[in-house]
Amino acid sequence: MPYTKSQKIWMNGEFVDWDKAQVHVLTHALHYGSSVFEGMRCYKTKNGSAVFRLTEHMERLVNSAKIYKMAPSYSVTELVEAVEETIRTNEMDECYVRPLVFRGFGDVGVNPKSCPIETMIAVWGWGAYLGAGAIEDGVDVMVSSWQRFAPNTLPAMSKCAANYMNSQLAKLEAIDAGFVEGILINTNGYVCEGSGENIFVVWRDQIMTPPLASSILPGLTRDSIIKLAKDKGYDVVEQDIPRELLYVADEVFFTGSAAEVTPIRSVDRHAVGSGKRGPVTKDLQEHFAGITSGEREDVHGWLHYVTKVAV
Repeated sequence: MPYTKSQKIWMNGEFVDWDKAQVHVLTHALHYGSSVFEGMRCYKTKNGSAVFRLTEHMERLVNSAKIYKMAPSYSVTELVEAVEETIRTNEMDECYVRPLVFRGFGDVGVNPKSCPIETMIAVWGWGAYLGAGAIEDGVDVMVSSWQRFAPNTLPAMSKCAANYMNSQLAKLEAIDAGFVEGILINTNGYVCEGSGENIFVVWRDQIMTPPLASSILPGLTRDSIIKLAKDKGYDVVEQDIPRELLYVADEVFFTGSAAEVTPIRSVDRHAVGSGKRGPVTKDLQEHFAGITSGEREDVHGWLHYVTKVAV
């Protein structure tokens, strides 16, 4: 998953050189995981460069921070404008966008109240998150031995850095075992999500995905795919999914800002369906890609244009 760094990073309202964007080693977030973040893609469309659901991502960022009582100094509107400015300053037609709100250096104890709330936005070139060919060929995954954290332990609806230590354990276990990704099970024994993706199962003409109560992140790509599937007439339900259904499902796929729509071709070395990308996954992939490329009508208004092609 190679990346291409950009020139400037937006830090607390100012641009600094990529290699000079630094924080103090006693920054609270480094010691206690007190940061929240977002990830989204800016697409090069036929109509110009557009960030997918930019405002909604910034709203989720602010809400993630609110849960941890670390409200940023910038409004959603200001954060949206900062993302636009960062992309333009780096002269990127397409990129991945990473905003981060974190507690800086102020105290080295658990109590964060004296630590300043800092904000940064970085952009870079990033290809297929789960590897070249994953979008068409699918990926091989395993069910992790690590469970998703339980409700009322950590807030799953906050996209907080601390939460992702759980994800890292699943990811590292999967890679060490020869898989691309790990699937986490929740404390009730049901399918939860990947280390950085939501999950969908296609079975008997129905599309299923775990509900928010399963300690999942409320993914914006997840929400988009639910809406697109319903627009296309598919039967979509949010319900608990037993692990064994992954083995007998017709199709399984991941969704995420980085992963987009990625088919899963095997789980725990059980082939999913025919072992290839299924027709429902392909249909939703193509519809999603049609919107993000500007080839299909954006009926939901998800594309936030940073630059527009002159007509």
